[in-house]
Parts: sequence; structure tokens; C-alpha cells
Amino acid sequence: MSTDGQRYSLNGETMGSRYTALFYADTGVDTDEIGSRLAQAVGRVDQQMSTWKADSDLNRLNAAAEREWLPVPKELATVLAAALRVSQQSNGAFDIAVGDLVEAWGFGSGERPVSEQALTATPARPRLPVCAALTVDPQRNQVRKRVPLHLDLNGIAKGFGVDELARCLEGFGITRYLVGIDGEMRARGLKPDAQPWVVALEKPCRGTREVMGVMELSDAAIATSGDYRQWVEVNGQTYAHTMNPVTGAPLRNSLAAVTVVAASCMLADAWATALLVLGDIEGPRLAQERGMDALFVLHDGQQFKEISIVGGQLQAHIDTRAFDPPNDSESR
Repeated sequence: MSTDGQRYSLNGETMGSRYTALFYADTGVDTDEIGSRLAQAVGRVDQQMSTWKADSDLNRLNAAAEREWLPVPKELATVLAAALRVSQQSNGAFDIAVGDLVEAWGFGSGERPVSEQALTATPARPRLPVCAALTVDPQRNQVRKRVPLHLDLNGIAKGFGVDELARCLEGFGITRYLVGIDGEMRARGLKPDAQPWVVALEKPCRGTREVMGVMELSDAAIATSGDYRQWVEVNGQTYAHTMNPVTGAPLRNSLAAVTVVAASCMLADAWATALLVLGDIEGPRLAQERGMDALFVLHDGQQFKEISIVGGQLQAHIDTRAFDPPNDSESR
């Protein structure tokens, strides 16, 4: 299929948000079929990995007995294995076994207020690293828990969903596209005018949505984690939804947001969370050691300070020129 022709835009609801797919293809392609396949792709991810669906495969795993191998869908096994790798490579900063903390602090599927126990809890004893508590066999698509676990994939599943959108389009022979779920995006190829896709980066301000800058994207994925979308206020203190597995409480550091560019959106999503948890010193240090592309936005009084790393090298600040997206904007 040629991809130099007409521009198409498809979207729908998924994972409490919306997915989008912008692509170029021959005039007259069957958009109904493509749209149906896209919806099925993200619907499959949601059904497998949601903590909000009582009958999801993830919740079935959470309720399963310990020390017994449990068959799981191939996609779930893939995501769990990737989560364990990022956990090891980030020294435990990325940990999917924090579902109990997410629930206790009012961010879970029950939508309950922050528990008194969470507010008054003494500093947690070291938690068993998820890599030691969970074994994944991606070849046989099976998982075994060594101890009771409440797994939460909100820091990686959405990125995987974006990758599934990309795979779906490529199954139709489409090679020029930008797909996304909320702020997680993946692009391939250039537009017919030989220009890359343009993605807007959101300013990490609570309660408002402003564009901080733009990034050009081609043959890569991008994801952002921050403290500005989901939070609770208790007794005059605000707590973000990202959990620190070391302290057993919501993250409290100077980072407002971390954006990561990677080959897959699944990895960009997971690493954005990991680097956010690591903070403004260890996060950039690890990003440089691993040769990553990452943007760290720090709280600096009433303003923001930026640390940009490209290919593991410290760079100048990101382009923050004014950006007025067109009505059919390709950016989120």
C-alpha cells in the first residue's frame, strides 16, 4: 500500500482516555476496517491489563495463589517481562508491585479517599523487589508469584497500547503515521512534505493545559510522567499519584515531569516513570549512563528548570517557542 496519498484521522475511547491514529494512505482505504482493528487492539490491552476491570487478566493474576504457574495472554506476559527488565535496570525505581499503595492513597480503581492508615504509616520496611517476587516465562506465557502481590501496570500498559496501535497500522502496510493514547505517542516515517511529525509537550501545571514546547518525532516513541495530572490534597499537602517503592508513599521530589524518547512507547512509558522516581540527581545520571534521550522538568520556585539529555549527553534546553497547533493538530 502506498502511503503518499490522503491523510486520515481515526480515534476512539480507551483506558479512561482516547486513542488517536493519524496516517497517510491511498485514497479509498477501508477506514471502517482499520478503525475496527485499532479499537480491538487497544481494547485487548485494556481487558488484559486494567486494574479497573474486575475480570481483567491482571486482576486474575493479582487474585491467583502464590507459587503456582498461571497462564496469561501473550501481550500481558510481554509487558510483565519488560517491566521486570526496567525494574532491574533502574535499581528498583520502576516497580509494578505498588498496587496496594496506589489503592491506599486513593488513586486506585475503588476511587476511595486516602486511608488514615496511609497518612499515619511509619516509614515502610524495605519491600521485596518485584523482580524477586514475580517470575515471568514469556516463552510459555506464564507467570508465578512468590508472595501475595497487587500489581499495577499504569506506568507501562498505555505505552504498550500505543505500540499495538502502531503494529495494527503496519499490518495494513501503512508506514507513515502518528499514533497515541493521551500524551504517549509513537511515530513512523515522514509526512509527504518530508517533514517529521510534530508533538506538543505539555507544561507541567496543575489544573491547566498549556504547551511548553514542541518536539519533532520520526521512527520513535515519546512518553511523559509527571506530578501534575493526578494528585490528592490532604490537610493542605498535595500528593502525586506516582509511588516511591523505597518509601512506600507518594513521590516527593523536585521533578515536575520527565519525558523520554525511545524505540517503543512501552519502554518510553516505563522509563519516564522510573526516572521520575529517581529524582533530579540520580535520574539524569542514569539517563546519561544508559545513553538515553530524556527531558527533566524541575520545580524552581514558581517557574521550571529543564535538564535535557540527548544520546546520553547533556544538551541545551528544549525549544520553548510559541506553538499554535492547527485545528487537526497531530500533537497532543
